[in-house]
Amino acid sequence: MSRLFFILVLLFLSVDAKNFSFRKYEHVRVFYSEITLDVIEVAKKYNLPPAAILAMAGLESGYGSGYVSQITGNILSLGAYKSDKELPRLYLPYSKSKKKVLYDAKVIAKQDKSDLSWRRRPPSLKRDYRVKKYAGSINNLDLLKYDAKLRNDARLACFKDFATRWISKDSNVKVYKDIRLWLDAKVAQYGVKILFTKEINEEFIDKIGGHPNSFNYRKSWPKKVKLIMNRVGLVELTNDIYFKKMSFSQAWQR
Repeated sequence: MSRLFFILVLLFLSVDAKNFSFRKYEHVRVFYSEITLDVIEVAKKYNLPPAAILAMAGLESGYGSGYVSQITGNILSLGAYKSDKELPRLYLPYSKSKKKVLYDAKVIAKQDKSDLSWRRRPPSLKRDYRVKKYAGSINNLDLLKYDAKLRNDARLACFKDFATRWISKDSNVKVYKDIRLWLDAKVAQYGVKILFTKEINEEFIDKIGGHPNSFNYRKSWPKKVKLIMNRVGLVELTNDIYFKKMSFSQAWQR
């Protein structure tokens, strides 16, 4: 009996590990360690499914690695409204060895010139969440990289923007307005706990993307978001933190 029990435990753990396979990557852990608590708080306050928002942020920003998200704090890739400051056209190099666009002057200076391919980047059309002094400018592009507080503030502002200006009953976009009414109705009927269920998170992802006039019209987009949500175990992570009162580290290592 004990041997059978041991085998069943191993099988359970192997399935669980496979489901959460993205947790083995350190950059994924670091990214979610910085934003998960803020997203849960925003989700509670504004009736949003936190696991879905976390998965969207991971996809849209490349787990915070994209140069636009690193410069602006815009990890949901939100477009700028007319009154918003957006990241302008930038002249930046691509590093062949690092396989990415570089924006930090100190890092660029250390690279061999033959490793760099310079070109003018198109305007991002994305809102710049840096402090007012630098938002919308080509100055201090590495500001958020070296200031954790400003980086967290910018990301939090991005999440709040999404919660209040995008998923809003006053939105001119029917998809966003309908989602807001749908979420509010669900919370009114079942309470905040409904936002932490896998079903609501998946339905939110399907409603907000994968069809015309939505957050992202590509049919593959919802599949990618749900893949991240499931492989990182974001539903489980947010439930462990919110309901079981675990710290991020405890929930991540479960």
